[in-house]
Amino acid sequence: MVPRREEGSTHARPPDPRRQAPPARRPPPSAAEPWYINDHTLIRASDGRWHVFGIWHPEPADPLDEKVFLHASAADLDGSDWTIHDPVLSARTELGETHVWAPHVVRHQGRCWMFYAGGTADHTAYRMTVATSDDLFAWTPHEQILFEDGFDARDPMVLHDGERWLLYYTRNAAPEGGFHQVGVRTSEDLLTWSEPEVAYQSTVSGTVGGPTESPFVVRAGEGWILFVCESTQYDRTLAYFSTDPRRFEDSGRIEVDLDEHCAEIVGDPADGRVRITGGGWGRGGLTIRELQIQPGP
Repeated sequence: MVPRREEGSTHARPPDPRRQAPPARRPPPSAAEPWYINDHTLIRASDGRWHVFGIWHPEPADPLDEKVFLHASAADLDGSDWTIHDPVLSARTELGETHVWAPHVVRHQGRCWMFYAGGTADHTAYRMTVATSDDLFAWTPHEQILFEDGFDARDPMVLHDGERWLLYYTRNAAPEGGFHQVGVRTSEDLLTWSEPEVAYQSTVSGTVGGPTESPFVVRAGEGWILFVCESTQYDRTLAYFSTDPRRFEDSGRIEVDLDEHCAEIVGDPADGRVRITGGGWGRGGLTIRELQIQPGP
């Protein structure tokens, strides 16, 4: 389903093939072959320019063939044109990676850290890994895998809660399948991570998909809000409130009307506004619109 354009929305779209060299091993996008942008991340550079990275692939959807990340940038989030740069971080087939999913970028100690999932032939042992960059253009993957998990462990999101780093991601109760969960691990240095805790567990059981994809956590007053994709409607995001960033329950569900897939919540230090983004298959790009978050449950 292609959503209606929201008033004031900004779309980051695939490049005009006349202006962009083709990614490795792929022809450039064309009107006959539109591309989609799925799970993604936005970060503001030191010069104030916004950069987006995300899953990038020609339609129709082919998740196990998503081998590179989109990289685009714009002067602001209010309708400026997006410049498409060379793709980054292709799947390292020599290490057994078959595809790469769901980048998330944070800044720490003057560097940018991109966390992402490296898919393998073994769906019970997807790899969470990290790459670093000083300029958002050249990325160096760390040789060491952070951890492995299943089923299809993916969609990392990292934040600092004031005491430690937390990495949220999509997993199941067992690597072979089970209740869909949002896992959370802790770290002091972004490289060594604890064993997983259950940040949220759904009542739905299975392997692929499920209602815990694309977790994203933000501070809200004295508590925290967890956003996840809803499993029965592709373009829908659910939200849960908790005073503990490491544990969310169904009882904390917030009534929201967010018609977005793989939503990211972005705060702009330039104007103090908060925005929600959305992407996915068949959407023709990313949507960006303003979001109001009220503190408290």
